[in-house]
Amino acid sequence: MTSATPVKKFNRLLLTGAAGGLGRVLREKIKPWANIVRVSDLAGLGEAGEGEEVVHCDLADREGVNALVKDCDAVLHFGGVSVEGPFDPIMQANILGAYNLYAAIHQHGVKRVVFASSSHTVGFYRTTDRVDAEMPLRPDGFYGLSKCFGEALSRYYFDRFGIETVCLRIGSSFPEPRTPRMMVTYLSYNDLLDLIRASLFTPRVGHTISFGTSANATSWWDNSKAAHLGYQPKDSAQQFSANFPDTAEFPAADDATTIFQGGAFVTTGPIY
Repeated sequence: MTSATPVKKFNRLLLTGAAGGLGRVLREKIKPWANIVRVSDLAGLGEAGEGEEVVHCDLADREGVNALVKDCDAVLHFGGVSVEGPFDPIMQANILGAYNLYAAIHQHGVKRVVFASSSHTVGFYRTTDRVDAEMPLRPDGFYGLSKCFGEALSRYYFDRFGIETVCLRIGSSFPEPRTPRMMVTYLSYNDLLDLIRASLFTPRVGHTISFGTSANATSWWDNSKAAHLGYQPKDSAQQFSANFPDTAEFPAADDATTIFQGGAFVTTGPIY
């Protein structure tokens, strides 16, 4: 099965954060997987296309989120604040929003969730470390902290109620790497789609944490704990290596953005 296979396994698939950077990429590409794709965000969704339902919803609105999840078979949760910033907006969208979503998922009997977590849950590991899904969390800011909460919340809902979740610790998913750091964290859109497909269609996933990265020449992450998903990245950042030629100018010994995997995030916060 490939990401282009026209499978109609789900009747209704919910995509939160559909107006965001990755949400806009996924909106059309996931349509073969469901009869109806319900897309949601605060704004910027435009008119519903063929096979779509458009619902504007604030994740901090408990009743609104409950109505949003009704009649959905599975959820792709890509909504919320996606950058480092002050705690209050992150708390409302990423922490309270995740709680509201899982409460609704439980109430409506949804059995599978794909949660867009982040590599910033472990951003304070060094770039010389090799990190797997069972190592302690080391978030690099309020944003990373909120994703740690989402991973723990989804674990609770699996252990207590059997709701399966795949948490995707996404690295950097853009058309191409923008910095030398992204040569390590790069996740192509095609590989992202394949990873989501595997997360949705693998018969049993329990509670899985998978790092979202392409087959790059350098890797900080050991994805063996998610091998049961069968995800095999096909792309690599190496095709963009000419954009970042080798240099003998090494960073300063105390340059935290190159010491730690979180890059600039480790020096951004806290923002009050």
